[in-house]
Amino acid sequence: MDLVSGYKGMVGLVFGNDNSGSNEDSYVERLLDRISNGVLPDDRRNAMTELQSVVAESRGAQLAFGAMGFPVLMGVLKEERDDVEMIRGALETLVSALTPIDHAKGPQNEVQPALMNTDLLSREAENISLLLSLLSEEDFYVRYYTLQILTALLTNSQNRLQEAILTIPRGITRLMDMLMDREVIRNEALLLLTHLTREAEEIQKILVFEGAFEKIFSIIKEEGGSEGGVVVQDCLELLNNLLRNNACNQVLLRETLGFDAIISILKLRGSSYSFTQQKTINLLSALETINLLLMGGSESDPGKDTNKLTNRTVLVQNKVFDYLLLLGVESQWAPIPVRCAALRCIADLIVGHPKNLDTLSSKVLGEEPQVEPALNSILRIILRTSSAQEFIEADHVFKSFCERNSDGQTMLASTLIPQPYSMTNAPIEEDVRMSFGSMLLHGLTLGESDGDLETCCRAASVLSHVLRDNIQCKERVLRIELESPTPSLGASEPLMHRMVKYLALASNMKNKDGKTSTKENSYVQPIILKLLVTWLADCPNAAQCFLASRPHLTYLLELVSNPSATTCTRGLAAVLLGECVIYNKSGESGKDAFTVVDAISQKIGLTSYFLKFDEMMKSFLFSPVKTTKLHKPLTRSAAASMEEIEDVDEQDSSDHKNEDHPILSSVFDSHFVNFVKSLEGNIRETIVDVYSRPKSEVAVVPAELELKRGESDKEYIERLKSFVQKQCSEIQNLLGRNATLAENLAKTGGSVSSQPEQRTSGGFDRVQAETLRRDLQEASQRIEMLKAEKAKIESEASMYQNLAGKMESDLKSLSDAYNSLEQANFHLEKEVKALKSGGASTPPDVEAIKAEAREEAQKESEVELNDLLVCLGQEQSRVEKLSARLLELGEDVDKLLEGVGDDMGLPEDSEKEED
Repeated sequence: MDLVSGYKGMVGLVFGNDNSGSNEDSYVERLLDRISNGVLPDDRRNAMTELQSVVAESRGAQLAFGAMGFPVLMGVLKEERDDVEMIRGALETLVSALTPIDHAKGPQNEVQPALMNTDLLSREAENISLLLSLLSEEDFYVRYYTLQILTALLTNSQNRLQEAILTIPRGITRLMDMLMDREVIRNEALLLLTHLTREAEEIQKILVFEGAFEKIFSIIKEEGGSEGGVVVQDCLELLNNLLRNNACNQVLLRETLGFDAIISILKLRGSSYSFTQQKTINLLSALETINLLLMGGSESDPGKDTNKLTNRTVLVQNKVFDYLLLLGVESQWAPIPVRCAALRCIADLIVGHPKNLDTLSSKVLGEEPQVEPALNSILRIILRTSSAQEFIEADHVFKSFCERNSDGQTMLASTLIPQPYSMTNAPIEEDVRMSFGSMLLHGLTLGESDGDLETCCRAASVLSHVLRDNIQCKERVLRIELESPTPSLGASEPLMHRMVKYLALASNMKNKDGKTSTKENSYVQPIILKLLVTWLADCPNAAQCFLASRPHLTYLLELVSNPSATTCTRGLAAVLLGECVIYNKSGESGKDAFTVVDAISQKIGLTSYFLKFDEMMKSFLFSPVKTTKLHKPLTRSAAASMEEIEDVDEQDSSDHKNEDHPILSSVFDSHFVNFVKSLEGNIRETIVDVYSRPKSEVAVVPAELELKRGESDKEYIERLKSFVQKQCSEIQNLLGRNATLAENLAKTGGSVSSQPEQRTSGGFDRVQAETLRRDLQEASQRIEMLKAEKAKIESEASMYQNLAGKMESDLKSLSDAYNSLEQANFHLEKEVKALKSGGASTPPDVEAIKAEAREEAQKESEVELNDLLVCLGQEQSRVEKLSARLLELGEDVDKLLEGVGDDMGLPEDSEKEED
């Protein structure tokens, strides 16, 4: 056959020349010939024994067997079922052919005979069917060797064997029957099913309908639960394979057997303080089962969330909290991985589940009279544990407790009551009777005396969860004032100011050996900065409290520029500075947003400041590729040694090649990272807006444009000129700032063009430039409108000026008519005198005629004068309004009216009349 000849050729390649492998080849060939063509049964059996021995010891024999032996032995298994000894020998030989020989290691690129044999045997589905049929044989060794062969095939050709078993009728059923066989067979079947169910959803469903859950829990109970051996571990691994990312199987388990059988595994039996390696592995496997139920299924499953909530509710109803708190909180002698896994389950149980939150907050631990709330005990773990991983998991409990739980946050914040300084200085071991808040404040202020701020930063992490997205809690904690270490020398100190003080001390913090700490506790400053960033968010009073002390702003500017600080520390300090701008509602000089922006511009420079954001966003902590740490399934290989289990909480950051402490990867959760990213754009926009608008812009008072009482026109005009000059000066200052801003943005834009993939704010710069362009266009349009309005008003003023001239001319004509009338009257009087002197016999009553004429003339003139005065009053009012409007527009009114009415000569006429 071609396959055999191909393998023979490969034998020559592996062993060099024909002579090096010819002896083994010929020996294996002779043995196979005796098995297939032998006449005497004993001779055939002896040949099978010899073949098994040589294949188990020689790689060359394994390779030769793979090239020639499979058809012979599969023929024996098919046709000689009655000869049990022959069947046993054939199966044992197959096991040897599929088992790697480690003691004869060759070059790395050398062909592995065991892998080649596995591939060759699994290619034919008929071979798998034949092996499964052997499981129904009565002989113990036949079934045992058959299971070993199938397990070896699964190890190296898992997908192929899974597909083959699914196509064989009752294939899974035969394997399930092995779980009820003798102990050795059962254990082999467990291993086989564990390998078989990995990432095979169809096989998982078939196993569940074949009663896998009942059989698994029956074996666990029989073996003694968590106190049992490796068989319990295999059962739990198989159970986890059936439940992992499979909501249907989880629902089936919940509605048939329930979760009591799982929870009972967590119950400590015998000596509760004795934790062997196997017991630890069994408890970790059971806690992994709880965790899988809390996940609810795969991410793509539409019913995942509903199933998750139901699982959480049922687990708490079955009192799982009692067992988890015992393992994770009370049993301090339990191994750290067990405590961490239990705390992780507690956190997942309460997140987004109001009833479970209430249940946990009401739990008390210990025995009378020394009982305390469970949350207090978990806080003590955070403050006192020497394990970084245990701190992370306990901190995660409070994060889950405070998430979307404003009532719980308020409850915790209400207990924050400062203790006397004598109590604050007491050892942390004396905190048993403290309230939650007092213990937290104790931890926040503990690090000042001995220079170790690690406890303080852990307490700060918890406080940040209490304050997150809760304005009431932020305001409440803002009012907390701590007693001064020496009350006689100073007043009380706000808690926020103490946190800023510790932030500054952290840069020179020393470890317990007295040496200046480096990376071991480089997470202290970032965690305190996280607290301050969370505290100032949407809380103007917090920003005002932070800026109340002038050195705070100075220190923050230095921290942003400090080259020895980590990228994360500088970036968070820049975020905190930005919050002092966007949440600053203060109008007090020296503390307003303009002052902060001006300080950033002068001390750091806007380009350098904005680059701090970019550097932080490129770091591992804020990288989009950073995902939540996935806990790998606990298998036999993963739990091979106790050393590996004990090192679960040791995180190695060398793979990430980042300068930040690995603790920060867990403390800086996705919520905080996304919050900072959204805050960045707001900070950029607000700073550019404040920087482009001078502080004095708000000093324009419309009252300065009004005429003051007793002020002459000349003084008023001079004051208006001074005001306009001041405005021009401020405009020039604004233009200068805009030029500097444009230069900074241009430099930043240059870095964008050189490294487009590393710049995330280019879109924002374009939007800002477009906004400025649109504002300039609107201002230009407004100026054009004002010019048009000015021209219109000047036209109206000219029209009213002409009308006033016409009125003056009419008034002059009326005055001339009145003078003519007076002259006529004078002539009449003169004629009357002449007549009197002429001696008229009957002179007319001249005085009566004169009086009548005067009365008529007076009536006519009064009517005309009244009409004229009314018109003049109206025109005078219009002229005054126009004069005021012209003054507002900066026109000289006296100059416009110069020469009007000079040629009328009214005063001279009046003098003549008086004469």
